[in-house]
Amino acid sequence: MPGEPSFVSGALFGPIVTTDALLAATSDRAWVQAMLDAERALADAEEALGLVPAGSADALGRSCNAGLFDIDALGRDARKGGNPVIPLVEALRSRVGAPAADWVHFGATSQDILDTAAMLVATRAALAIDADLSALCGEAAALSDRHRSTLMVGRTLLQHALPITFGLKAAGWLTAASEGRSALRSVCNRLPVQLGGAAGTLAALGERGTDVAVAMASSLGLATPPLPWHTDRTIVAELASTLGMLAGIASKIAWDVALMMQTEIAEAFEPAAPGRGGSSTLPQKRNPVAAAAVSSAHRRASALVSVMLAAMANEHERALGGWQAEWETLTQLLALAGGAVANVAEAVAGLEIDTDAMSKNLALTGGVLLAERVVVTLAPAIGRAEATKVVQEASARCQSSGRPFADELAGEPSVSAHLSAAQVAELLDPRGYLGSTETFIDRALAAYRSS
Repeated sequence: MPGEPSFVSGALFGPIVTTDALLAATSDRAWVQAMLDAERALADAEEALGLVPAGSADALGRSCNAGLFDIDALGRDARKGGNPVIPLVEALRSRVGAPAADWVHFGATSQDILDTAAMLVATRAALAIDADLSALCGEAAALSDRHRSTLMVGRTLLQHALPITFGLKAAGWLTAASEGRSALRSVCNRLPVQLGGAAGTLAALGERGTDVAVAMASSLGLATPPLPWHTDRTIVAELASTLGMLAGIASKIAWDVALMMQTEIAEAFEPAAPGRGGSSTLPQKRNPVAAAAVSSAHRRASALVSVMLAAMANEHERALGGWQAEWETLTQLLALAGGAVANVAEAVAGLEIDTDAMSKNLALTGGVLLAERVVVTLAPAIGRAEATKVVQEASARCQSSGRPFADELAGEPSVSAHLSAAQVAELLDPRGYLGSTETFIDRALAAYRSS
């Protein structure tokens, strides 16, 4: 559209990696509304404690609607003072009018409002992230239980290692997602209000400053910190690190799915839908688009966490650049981490499992997958070193000749002297070498169900 350019961004690329709910929860409008909510809570607390004239809070409250303000103009005007609270307070006072305008923002500093708003934005966005984490955990738990006996290849360093079950893989997803959800809830339950005034003393509010902070926190559903945290960014860094961890958890799961989707493996697939995973040129393609979005979000989120950690170095009582670096960084982290969780939750919910392909891949190496079991069984008779040597040589011949591993083992005198053909066949049955798989799955499910 012709005319004034808008500061609104993210409409083109943002929806690829996150959800509409998170785009809304972290939008400029959401930030402005959170700042207005902080101003209203401050006024309510001060009026209740007799620090401002009766009726001041209601007069302000009637204007605490983000839709009443020109957000683009606030952004432009924020250049003068370095943060958007200054022009917002000016615009708010203008809307409120005399005499209540004199008491808008009373005793607070810009950082009080913006930090409190950040905690509100994070808390509200976290509700959507938690819902998606809950869905992810539920789907992973169902897969773990349903496929507890579904055999597949366990891969280490991308190579065949030992037999596992798909249920065990899903149990790993479940445990990670559950722990991530607990971490998010823990940090969000401790997100604090900010109220310290110009230099962290609340001098303008006299002896009632701490009472105002307590009342303000209670009305906003935030924690009350021991003292203002203008330059102690520990809780913000913890929140950022938790969001980065969630993106990493989602990325691990997404990568597992993407690797299983490879043409040569074809063990599992992201859900199909018209147009989903399509290529602009290759009609046969079914691309892991959720995994791509999650991996992209994770890579960006990881870098943003480092920005938040770097922002912890604040000077004296108020920061020169560190605090200012947090605003957009936190906004993006919330959207990216939450989007990663949402995308992988959707992928896991609609995951298509090909158990026949899992069985086929399990048999791909002709029994070599159970080489360790043969070594463990032979070692007491011929020694560990000799058993390892014999089995390694048989494994190498099997892979070069294409003959079954059992046949290569039968040709080894040191093997045939101690193991019959029936015993070798039993050793090469993957169902008998799953160790504590059932116990691990049961533990993961029990922990999830008790959380």
